[in-house]
Amino acid sequence: IFLFLRQFGNNVAKFILSIGPQTTKEKGIFQIDLEDDAVQNMLISYAGEARYPDKITPYNIPPPPSKAADEVIELTDEELLMEANEKQRADFVKNAGVASLVAVALVTFGYTSGDSPASISLMATFALAGLAGYQVVWGVAPALHSPLMAVTNAISGMTAVGGMLLLAQGASESTGIIPDSPAHWMGAIATALSFVNIVGGFLITGKMLDLFRRPEDPKDYFELYAIPSALLLAGLGGTYYVGGNLENVSGSVAIAAAVCAISAIAGLADQRSARTGNFLGMAGVTYGLAATAADMSIAGATPAAFQQVGLLGGLGAAVGAGLASKVGPTELPQTVAAFHSLVGIAAMAGAAGEYLGNVGDLDAGTLSAIYLAVFIGAITFTGSIVAFTKLSGIASSKALSLPGRDQLNLAMVSTIALGMAAFLNPSLGSSLGIDSLDAESLQLSSLVLDALVSSILGFHLVASIGGPDMPVVVTVLNSYSGWALVAEGFLLGNPLLCQVGALIGFSGAILTWIMCEAMGRNIASVIFGGAGTVAPASGEAAVMEGEITIGSVDNLMESLLEAKTIMIVPGYGLAVAQAQFALADVAKKLTGMGKKVRFGIHPVAGRMPGQLNVLLAEANVPYDMVFEMDEVNDDFEDTDVTIVIGASDTVSSAAEDDPNCSIYGMPVLRVWKSKLVFVSKRTIGNTGYAGMENPILYKDNVEVVLGDAHDTCEALRSAL
Repeated sequence: IFLFLRQFGNNVAKFILSIGPQTTKEKGIFQIDLEDDAVQNMLISYAGEARYPDKITPYNIPPPPSKAADEVIELTDEELLMEANEKQRADFVKNAGVASLVAVALVTFGYTSGDSPASISLMATFALAGLAGYQVVWGVAPALHSPLMAVTNAISGMTAVGGMLLLAQGASESTGIIPDSPAHWMGAIATALSFVNIVGGFLITGKMLDLFRRPEDPKDYFELYAIPSALLLAGLGGTYYVGGNLENVSGSVAIAAAVCAISAIAGLADQRSARTGNFLGMAGVTYGLAATAADMSIAGATPAAFQQVGLLGGLGAAVGAGLASKVGPTELPQTVAAFHSLVGIAAMAGAAGEYLGNVGDLDAGTLSAIYLAVFIGAITFTGSIVAFTKLSGIASSKALSLPGRDQLNLAMVSTIALGMAAFLNPSLGSSLGIDSLDAESLQLSSLVLDALVSSILGFHLVASIGGPDMPVVVTVLNSYSGWALVAEGFLLGNPLLCQVGALIGFSGAILTWIMCEAMGRNIASVIFGGAGTVAPASGEAAVMEGEITIGSVDNLMESLLEAKTIMIVPGYGLAVAQAQFALADVAKKLTGMGKKVRFGIHPVAGRMPGQLNVLLAEANVPYDMVFEMDEVNDDFEDTDVTIVIGASDTVSSAAEDDPNCSIYGMPVLRVWKSKLVFVSKRTIGNTGYAGMENPILYKDNVEVVLGDAHDTCEALRSAL
């Protein structure tokens, strides 16, 4: 009875409000709207005159609108065949174009590789590993995209290979714990930072995957995998002690490392095998480091070099473990971006150290790889720093828009290309009017120029991308870290780095493609810092019509009790408020009442792919209640109540209706098509990450529940 009376009173209050400004949409003006059927039927007197019964127009239910029959165009068999042929031809043209580019690249590589069969072998390794990585990445479930990025980020810590080999290079018995040359210092930096990435990345991945684990899941017996690992590593160590062919056995262990790295990605295709994938990733990196230790021994490393690796690795591991212990699902995006920056520095240090340790003894192919490794590493470093500051709220999420943006980028790329020409052929110095520098000085100056200009380019590219596109930027940087590994693999002649780098590079590229498709963004524009894009149309922004209806937790609860189908759409605000646990309990209670409850997740909800899936897993939300945008977007019209918590841009109707807004064209969850929508917001003026107000707040079927999302969900849980 109490609930009935409260609901009746609530309906009466809503009706009284609807008589005036909420119906006429005139803010601050109260007037009787006799054009409203409900008002004119219920109002029995007006302005001192009786309206009942003569002045009340009986309400007649209008006939349902007739649906215009869709015009069906039947094609003849010949027309169908012609249409199929055109589509087939378009596909063949596209594939032929890609194949032609690959053919030109392979011929160019073969022509420029000189008399180095090892380079051809490395290219074959790179191509096959890239193909394998391409195939397995497509199988990764969208819910596991965040763990995928974390585990590939950890594997990219294989830049430690370059640092370890640098520490072994040119070491003598007099060498102490402290590095004694610029090359050794570069190796020390690369080794320490890489171990931060390795340990921190795998621990974060493990924490995320543990959130997906359920009490009913069968037990894992990973300790049994210690048997093959022990056999492999014992065989490597035994070969060293008995004086066998250490180089061959080391290469075999490196193959095992590459296979485990690829299998790690394949394991992330499903929640049930994801933890096995993380374990295989750790095994792969362990095998790779063990094989590198053997290569150090072959290169004549002294005990001091191994001690340096142990100390630097232990220091980096301790820092990585400390950072990982403080990271939760909310801090995940900025942490991954920060770790990417470490990969960039490590790649730069490894490449610079290789040059400094072998000045004058490097062929054109190795010099090219060094220059490209510094180029990619520098862009990854500064770009990741900018992404970190934007994702963590240190810097504004707005895109930097300098005059002549594209021209600035082109000028920097041209400068880098000119520097590469001088680096490969110092004799060009006289042509450039630089006669005062000898060949070695010109090469070193060109490499420094490469590092500086590439760092500025990386900063400008990412700073020129706005907040809504940051999830894509994170995947792009993930891909860059892989290509930096590939470049380092070519300069060291190391197949393992080429294999692992190709795996990471292609995985990041595929995720970037998926994210751009989900956001309706041009992939080339995102990669090149908004190149070719223009500011939104200069027309006026869409005017918000009507008034915002303020709801309450009581209204929400009553609507949920009446509803049969419920959709919950979370966003990054849910992570900030830490409301996922209370929300999960609400969903559980409603499901127990026999209601159909689902969660709808936008591909870029949060600050990186899959972040909201991890957040809901943390709160023990069942997998079968969580759906991707494409799976539920057509179901909103049949949904009784939709709850939006912490999401704004991903549910904004402006993406479809307002060509002048910054997110126009981005696919969004069409929550406004539900029968009733409740939006939880801290304040009315609070905007989304794109910095714009959401027009759905002004729609008649939308009520805004003000307050902290955590408090709102807790109150709703208590009320239910």
